[in-house]
Amino acid sequence: MERHLVSSSSLASIGYDPGSETLEVEFAATGRVYEYYNVPQFMYDRLLEAASIGQFFNAEIRNAYSCNPV
Repeated sequence: MERHLVSSSSLASIGYDPGSETLEVEFAATGRVYEYYNVPQFMYDRLLEAASIGQFFNAEIRNAYSCNPV
């Protein structure tokens, strides 16, 4: 999955596959990459539009969707 750099102190890059509703996140501090499953397109859109991508991710996605390291 192709990820795009984001302006965030906690996230380095994010990518999204709408077909599988999979969000891929690279964390800035560790460089680790995780896939979050069954994330609807509207949540990805809201993430990209958030004033703080890191805060939105922590509040709305991190503990709301199952994930695995890549």
